[in-house]
Amino acid sequence: MTPRPVATSSAQPAAPGVLVILGASGDLTKRLLMPALLNLACDRLLPEGCAVVGMGRDVMTSEEFRARQRGDIRKFCTRGTVDEERWGWLESRLHYMGGEFDDPDAFVRLRRLVDDTAAAIGAAGNTLLYLAISPDFFALVNQQLDTAGFTRMKGARRIIVEKPFGRDLDSARALNQSLLAHWPEEEIYRIDHYLGKETVQNLLAFRLANGMFAPLWNARHIDHIQISATETVGVETRGGYYDRTGVIRDMIQNHIMQMMAYVCMELPASLDPADVRDAKSRLLSSVRMIAADDVADACVRGQYGAGKKADGSPAVAYRDEPAVDPQSNTETFAAIRLHLDNDRWRGMPVYLRSGKSLWKRGTEIVVQFRPDEQAPAGVDPAGGEAVGNLLVFHIQPFQGVEIRIQAKRPGTTFTLQRAGMRFDYADSFDAARGTGYEVLLYSALNGDPTLFSRTDFVESAWEIFQPVLDSWAATPAADDPNYAAGGWGPLAASTLLTRDGRHWHEILNRDLLARTPFFAEAPSLVLNNLLPAFRPLAVASGTTVVEAGALDDEMYFVCRGELEAVGADGVRLGLLGEGEFFGEMAVLFDQPRAATVRATAPCDLLVLDGDEFRRIVNDFPAVAAEFRRIAEERRGVNGE
Repeated sequence: MTPRPVATSSAQPAAPGVLVILGASGDLTKRLLMPALLNLACDRLLPEGCAVVGMGRDVMTSEEFRARQRGDIRKFCTRGTVDEERWGWLESRLHYMGGEFDDPDAFVRLRRLVDDTAAAIGAAGNTLLYLAISPDFFALVNQQLDTAGFTRMKGARRIIVEKPFGRDLDSARALNQSLLAHWPEEEIYRIDHYLGKETVQNLLAFRLANGMFAPLWNARHIDHIQISATETVGVETRGGYYDRTGVIRDMIQNHIMQMMAYVCMELPASLDPADVRDAKSRLLSSVRMIAADDVADACVRGQYGAGKKADGSPAVAYRDEPAVDPQSNTETFAAIRLHLDNDRWRGMPVYLRSGKSLWKRGTEIVVQFRPDEQAPAGVDPAGGEAVGNLLVFHIQPFQGVEIRIQAKRPGTTFTLQRAGMRFDYADSFDAARGTGYEVLLYSALNGDPTLFSRTDFVESAWEIFQPVLDSWAATPAADDPNYAAGGWGPLAASTLLTRDGRHWHEILNRDLLARTPFFAEAPSLVLNNLLPAFRPLAVASGTTVVEAGALDDEMYFVCRGELEAVGADGVRLGLLGEGEFFGEMAVLFDQPRAATVRATAPCDLLVLDGDEFRRIVNDFPAVAAEFRRIAEERRGVNGE
């Protein structure tokens, strides 16, 4: 039975309390925590009985700490301009003391400062300790906090632990044991900033509040699910950290598994934190373990080489990044196929991928429904083959939900066309941009652990990926780097799906298409028609994409890479590079391919079915004229 969401009134200020930040002089505080606190203050969600006590290794007074934060907030405020009145209110509640983490006396002084501050503002009995420090210090700091009596303070007390939560299963278990030696489970709040994103929280809201999808939410109606989190940037200044981490530890084991849990778990009996967290943990326990012998078949790893950034400027290879081992085998890309062995999803794959230095930045969840095999005779879908509907959750940078459907085209004939129905958060809600930490801090101050990870979830996630990490550690990659910076990732990632008769859904937007000069000035209506019509194709160097004399009916756009057009006499007619296209002659003039086109480097292509291309050309005369002009020029030199 689907639980009914409980209607709530507008949020009230958090419970009075003292937020203690260990590591308050570091980057996390100035870049994320302080802007989040200011956003809460601007929204009147912090109570009058609120204070922040920081401790860090930098020696300074509270006044100096306030002055430093006053300067930093102008750089990192997410609202454009700082609300001076609200910042003044928050700044007056900031306190600081310097101290080394290996100095027991420092924690005795910290305890005294916290007690005095709480008494002064009437907030005794609600203490939130935030470990904004390296995991290397977790065990030491917890012991110091226990010795100084923080674990025995009267009233409510909680400790927030930042990721990375361990670097493998053994270290995660050891870290849990060290925490549980000082704190009971209900007082440990393991934070994952992805759960602070509104779009991630709305995954649960979508499933709870939209019953029309409930009967379809199973392997009978859904063919597969894809979860992608891609970045255009390389490791940049984080090379030292990233070279010890890799993309599975950095993204997949935590952020992506949280999203998969929300999408695939059984709906909780209620919104009680225990019920929600139980449902997530049960989902992870249903994941089929990947045996060591199956890693090569189910998992793809990659590392980026030199290439181009999204803006066209040169990008160095991962091994040439600062603080990276020149012989490093650390993966900067991974694609993994999982199966869930439960009644709802048995037999249906879930594909996960994440990587750095790729062609676009975006986090999306794609739910691919099965096509309707019972469609009436005469109903011919756009593209010429039955394709199931798509449900797309846009997590970042664009936030929204999209359904891709087939719709009747205007006109006298019953002709279908791919179309999209989209909900954008920016068009529906007037909410100031946040850091993602606002809701997490607010929940922790109120003692709500719903958005925080429990011991069993963390350890189950590590259990799933430990065989992959072990296998990769035992067999270093022989072909690194295996994808160029600015591309789609390793060709093997595409093969992972094509072996199953599927392909990755490259979720496009107008900005991405506009990188191609031909589309830079195209009307929005043209781009809107193209976005759902393209399908991706990744090919290796030397691959023949079209053969001279063939009667196939597709057009191609080059995202990355280079191809050559070769005439029937074997003479090269020209090269095709990024932003160019080919195949329009065969499609426009209904003739065999005039030239062979093959890749001279690894290529990422967008493919447009001939029927879709002709429809767009017929609908937009200006586009048709430009295509025909280019086609005539190429026909004149007998090229493609």
